[in-house]
Amino acid sequence: MYKFDIKKKSIEIAGRDLTIETGKMAKQANGAVFITYGETSVLVTATAAKEPKEGTDFFPLTVDFIEKMYASGKIPGGFFKREARPSTTATLNARLIDRPIRPLFPKGFRNSVHIVVTVLSYDGENDPGILGILGASTALSISDIPFHGPIAGVKVGLVDDEIVINPVEHELGKSKLDLIVAATGTSVVMIESGADEVSEEKMMEAIYIGHKTIKKLVEFQEEFAKEAGKDKMEVELDIISEEIINKVEKKYGKYIEEVANIQGKLERYEAIDKLQEEMLEKVAEELDEEIFEEQERFYKNSFEEIFTKYVRHTILHNNHRVDGRGLDDIRPITCEIDILPRVHGSALFTRGETQSLGTVTLGTGRDEQVVDGLDEEYKKPYFLHYNFPPFSVGEAGFMRSPGRRELGHGALAERALLPMMPTKEEFPYTVRVVSEILESNGSSSMATVCGATLAMMAAGVPIKKPVAGIANGLIMEGDKFVILTDIIGLEDHLGDMDFKVTGTKDGITALQMDIKIEGITKEIMGIALEKAKVGRMFILDKITETIAEPRKELAETAPRIEFFKVDPEKIGEIIGIGGKIIKNIIEVTGANIEIEDNGEVCISSSSANSLKKAKEMINNIISDPEMNKIYDGIVSRIEPFGAFVKIMGGSKEGLVHISQLHFSRINKVEDMLKIGDKVRAKFIGFDKGKIKLSMKGVEGNPEPKHGSTSHRPQKRYDSYGKKPDNRYDYRRGSDKDRDRYRKY
Repeated sequence: MYKFDIKKKSIEIAGRDLTIETGKMAKQANGAVFITYGETSVLVTATAAKEPKEGTDFFPLTVDFIEKMYASGKIPGGFFKREARPSTTATLNARLIDRPIRPLFPKGFRNSVHIVVTVLSYDGENDPGILGILGASTALSISDIPFHGPIAGVKVGLVDDEIVINPVEHELGKSKLDLIVAATGTSVVMIESGADEVSEEKMMEAIYIGHKTIKKLVEFQEEFAKEAGKDKMEVELDIISEEIINKVEKKYGKYIEEVANIQGKLERYEAIDKLQEEMLEKVAEELDEEIFEEQERFYKNSFEEIFTKYVRHTILHNNHRVDGRGLDDIRPITCEIDILPRVHGSALFTRGETQSLGTVTLGTGRDEQVVDGLDEEYKKPYFLHYNFPPFSVGEAGFMRSPGRRELGHGALAERALLPMMPTKEEFPYTVRVVSEILESNGSSSMATVCGATLAMMAAGVPIKKPVAGIANGLIMEGDKFVILTDIIGLEDHLGDMDFKVTGTKDGITALQMDIKIEGITKEIMGIALEKAKVGRMFILDKITETIAEPRKELAETAPRIEFFKVDPEKIGEIIGIGGKIIKNIIEVTGANIEIEDNGEVCISSSSANSLKKAKEMINNIISDPEMNKIYDGIVSRIEPFGAFVKIMGGSKEGLVHISQLHFSRINKVEDMLKIGDKVRAKFIGFDKGKIKLSMKGVEGNPEPKHGSTSHRPQKRYDSYGKKPDNRYDYRRGSDKDRDRYRKY
């Protein structure tokens, strides 16, 4: 038997045991841990390349989150029956892990690092995403990969106004807060949250109660790393020499400062590119060709570093932003609705050089999005998609399927609006919102929230309240810092924090924070939340000036939907053998019809008349005719004893006995009717469950042919002509008559 060198440690978190183990699984990775919390287990590995990636001026970190369907006792769908592309949830969890650990690697570290989180067991209660944050940090901490951790993550809920750490699924169902916090032992480094109008004060409280638990987990990791950790590898950091930086600053610093203050985004970038090109041309003339090829990227990086320094210094010490705004100024906002004529709802939200075209499409239950992951399969009646084409930033590129960034931004905007969406009972539509980013210069996800709010109100979606979003930033050096309201792309790129908050006038609905430094203080967090609130209120006023509340009527192009219930035992009658009846209703009316097992019927159509006709046809099928009520019908069959007539939209068929065709005696049914004739017939009762109809005295019916009637007593049969009923004495007739009537 193989002798494993197993290290194992446990801690109790929120009343459940959390266990970390290493030394048994994936031993060839630089670091590997197996974590179990409740009955959810993940294997997390950290692997690094032995050499730096040449010619790379960024840190090549990859995080993969792998959901194994067997973890929750499921078999993957599809032809191949194996896991394929990651689900949206898996992609978002990978981002959730990447964001807090990325800033904690040494500056200039260029070795490729690969973190793989594999969910091996899932109990449906404990979130594997937060275990992934803990596992990635622990695997890195015990490995020989340089890492300025550890960190940990927890989930925080708000149930009955009580803050709950790592709430299980049934608690999350009634929680007003779904918050994930990642932090070091000293400061918060990442926040991801959805909320139902939670106040800034309660949000702060939840974040820092979560941080208390994180401190325990950080200490727990440090103890585990002492027992199981390796010595860190010797690495070559890709750092620009001070000599090159000083040279570039001395010759070009003044010009770099000038172009940094050009206000237009495209004009600024064009000037930057031109100045950098001029600098490289002169450096190439000064240096040997081979030396220049080796050092070209260092000169480029020096240029960017000096540019960053000037922008940050101007903001921090002069309170001057590159586009000329004050620290708390919001860019000019334009809100427009009804941009697209055929779309159910549309809006164009423009904030400075960021622009989102929001569209709303309304559908029926069969348009709901099916989500099939580790949890039980479920359907979403509301979902939001975010698209970021290359032209939005003035670039030529390829249009591919959405990447991690697009999925992440879309998920944030979707979460921001979710608490304000109407229930299925209030609004029985599937709602798809799409944000097309037409221009981007920072905060496109927040523009998406605003554009989607406008589009839904224009579409007549009865959202509870308008939602707006804003992104704030941070510039910090030592103890000095400034917080910027409504950051542009450059301030996001060169700043230390991206702090996005969405909400209504009454509270926060979503919050996302990422930082590029090793953490922020509680003071900074409080100021950022307060500034975000002020900015949010300003934007909400702009939205409500454009459209104060959701429209009462839907667009003419939107489908009309009506729900009603029928007796579940009647479903078979509506559907018919092989679906014949329901297919006929759909074909005749043009409406879409969905029937649930509980008897709930959903009819949808772009035409109100079509919807009304379909409902009438279904009601006719499940309803009995009313006594003495006259119905329009069509003759479907003719027999010697009478005519069969389809009534109630063709859903019911009854017999008009020959004696009930006319006040006069009719010799033959064909003397008055033929198949396909439109008639009007009165319901006069049932005979052994069969419908009896009469056309006697009903206006609008055909008259018998001339000479086809007589005043002799009418022959009487039962309603279906099978047995004589109060027969007259037909023995007085001819032998031929006797033979005919005996037959029936």
